[in-house]
Amino acid sequence: MANEATTLRNIVAAFTDFLTVAIHTILYERAIYPQTSFLSARKYNFAVRQNRHPKVCGWINDAVSAVETELLKGTVERVAIVIFTKDNQPVERFMLDVSRFPTATIADLDTPLERKSAEGDKVPILPKVDMEEQFRATLSRLANCGSTLRPPPEGCTFTVAIELKSVGQAPVAHPQPWMPVEATEQDGADDKVQKRTVPVRAVSAGEMMLECWIEESAVAD
Repeated sequence: MANEATTLRNIVAAFTDFLTVAIHTILYERAIYPQTSFLSARKYNFAVRQNRHPKVCGWINDAVSAVETELLKGTVERVAIVIFTKDNQPVERFMLDVSRFPTATIADLDTPLERKSAEGDKVPILPKVDMEEQFRATLSRLANCGSTLRPPPEGCTFTVAIELKSVGQAPVAHPQPWMPVEATEQDGADDKVQKRTVPVRAVSAGEMMLECWIEESAVAD
C-alpha cells in the first residue's frame, strides 16, 4: 500500500488481509484445531501459522469476503472472532473495533481520500508505511494471548460475527452469510455472565484506525 493512493477500498483490503491472518493465528493459539494441521508461514515479516485444511481455509476466506462486503458499505462497528464451547456457549471474543474507518459511497470507493487543511484546502492522504509494522505488533500480541487467557474447554468451535452501526441495515440476502442474533445475557444490561477484558493493541496508521481486545467469559471457569 506504500505506493498506492489511500482509498477506502485499499484500506479495507489491507484490513481483511490482516483479519485472515489473525483468524488463523487465533485458531492455532487457542487449539481449536490440532496444531499439526497448521503450516508455518510468514506475513508482515513475522512468523505465523496457517491451517492447511482446504475446508477450513475456504470457510475463513468466505467469512472474510462477507466482512469485506459490509465494510465497504460502511455499516460495521466491530468484527468478532468468537470461540464457543461444545454446548454453544461463548467463552472468548476477539474484538476488532473498526468504527473509525472512513466511509464513502460505492462510486467513491476507489477515489483517493482527502482531508481539509487548516486553510481549508483539500490535501491528499498519503499512505502510511508503518501499517505492516503495526499489524505485525498486533499479531505478536495475539500469538502470545495464551499467557493471559485460561485454557479453553475441550471441543470448542468458532465463528466470525459483525456488529452493525446503529444506522446500519441488516445484510439480508440469499444465500444469507449473516444470521441476526438476539442479545444474550452476557451482552445485556444485567451482565449476568461476568467478563474479563484483555487489551491487545490499538492500530493507528493514517486512516487505518482500529482497536483490538479480548473478552473472556466466566464460562471458561
